Amino acid sequence: MRNLFLRIGSLLGFLAVALGAFAAHGLRPHLSPKSFETFETAVRYQFYHALAILMVAILSHFGKKGALRLAGWAFTAGVALFSGSLYALSTRELHGVSVGWLGPITPLGGLCFLIGWGAVFYSSFFHYDRSVKGSGVD
Repeated sequence: MRNLFLRIGSLLGFLAVALGAFAAHGLRPHLSPKSFETFETAVRYQFYHALAILMVAILSHFGKKGALRLAGWAFTAGVALFSGSLYALSTRELHGVSVGWLGPITPLGGLCFLIGWGAVFYSSFFHYDRSVKGSGVD
């Protein structure tokens, strides 16, 4: 689980930086200010939750893994639903595909984010072992 969430978090972080740069340098002239702002919101929430997934990977070294596994998957689903739908909605004037049906999907991504943060909070009530076997930390 740790390596999986380390990979997912780092990949989503990489993509957030790449998409943010692409938006700033390539998309801005082609999108309305409102659509550009929506795209930036998608990038920002993707980056926040890429960091949250990395946090889950790190915390899973120290404690109860069930709630953290839920958090990692909820954050991942949240990025797909929330940021993914905002990316599609904000660029619809470019790709010309009717994606208005994605509007109701965005809040489901937000709900996934809330579930993820709630699961991290829940995991805090369990003992975290401060030492990791083989780490040399006592």
